[in-house]
Amino acid sequence: MNFDQIAALVVLIGVVGVLIHGRIRSDVAALSAAAALLLLGVIRPVEVQGAFASPAVVALASLFVIAYAIELSGLLGLLIRQAMKLCQRLGEKGLWLVIGLCGTVGGFLNNTPIVVLAAPVIKDVAISLGLSPKRFLMPLSYVTVLGGLLTLIGTSTNLLVNDMARNAGQPTFGMFEITPVGLVIAGAGGLYLYLFGSKMLPKEDASVDVTPPRMAVGEARGTEGGSGDAVLGDVALFKAADRPFQVRKAMIALAVFVGVVAAAALGVAPISATAFAGAVSLILLKVISPEEAYAGFRPEVLLLIAGMVVVGLSIEVTGLAAMGTEYLIEFIGPYGPLTALIVLYGVTLVATEFLSNAAVAVLVTPVAVALAESLGVDPRPFLVGVMMAASAAFATPFGYQTNVLVFQMGNYSYMDFVRVGVPLNIVTWIAAMIAIPVFFPF
Repeated sequence: MNFDQIAALVVLIGVVGVLIHGRIRSDVAALSAAAALLLLGVIRPVEVQGAFASPAVVALASLFVIAYAIELSGLLGLLIRQAMKLCQRLGEKGLWLVIGLCGTVGGFLNNTPIVVLAAPVIKDVAISLGLSPKRFLMPLSYVTVLGGLLTLIGTSTNLLVNDMARNAGQPTFGMFEITPVGLVIAGAGGLYLYLFGSKMLPKEDASVDVTPPRMAVGEARGTEGGSGDAVLGDVALFKAADRPFQVRKAMIALAVFVGVVAAAALGVAPISATAFAGAVSLILLKVISPEEAYAGFRPEVLLLIAGMVVVGLSIEVTGLAAMGTEYLIEFIGPYGPLTALIVLYGVTLVATEFLSNAAVAVLVTPVAVALAESLGVDPRPFLVGVMMAASAAFATPFGYQTNVLVFQMGNYSYMDFVRVGVPLNIVTWIAAMIAIPVFFPF
């Protein structure tokens, strides 16, 4: 190994250790790693600049602004209130219907405000129906996470993997190209939660305390913030008020969002361009003020992703990714691409429980591309596997911020998440291994 490879490996081990330890903010750890690589000469300034100006970062920042405008307009709160009126008439099936609707919305918008607004109402409705809220709060969090698998903008992980695949010379994904796989995985996961998962939870009533728990910055490792992910920091900061409905602002924000998605889906322009144009138009139309737009940026998420992109780039340019792939090929190459996909998915899945989704996506994506090329097959199924596995953080209450939100509200124990989340990981893993080769053949 040469100096650059040794330096990149030491920085990688250091940042992974810091992220697992959790005492330092994830964005600070990622930026520190990027700075170290720059000072050591492993990465050039132009490459760092490229990471901070990558299409994934631009798209995420713009989508944050659009989603925040929809939240501020009161549209999200109105939709949830109307859905709850329906579920009060339908009883338990109505609660599951609302959870499913929240998951669908989670494919397009940040799932944190969705859960913050929906969880207290679901809890109150469950109690009024004589049902234990514990049976519904955890599934609410899990289903909104599964909803993020449905579209390219459903989670920042998808955008990040897509961006890194483009950098590796692979064709980019369409807006709804991964939707069939996401539907299969979300459907299998939702069915498991409905038939078995909720029944594995204690049936005593949850605590009457509906205040989201405060937690140390960096404690939640699902540190994403894309249109469908968790975000970094103090959960109390995301205690969104149920804002009054403003018809004009809501309709304009919704129209702009639909236009952004439609333009990207039809190939008129990349999602980074359409989202950026949409965010700027909302400011020009005075739907959201510049100050509110800046408040919706969530720079800690963007900086975390940019910093980890630099770390991932160092692994690729120094040849460490290729070396790791060679060792991986020695063990699983003789068993074919399906076995390789199963192993890669499993490694990504386990890593996601301990590291941020962005970190896992950045570190595994180059290996996925190199592994597929070494096997002489299309990298696309491996990239989809990384997208899906890096978002599957079900086995701990700290894998996603929405898990943290319902953790105290439902008065769950840590083992409740293990009991329900580990089988959910297995179910979604199996579903992914069936669906990915069908829709993305090797």
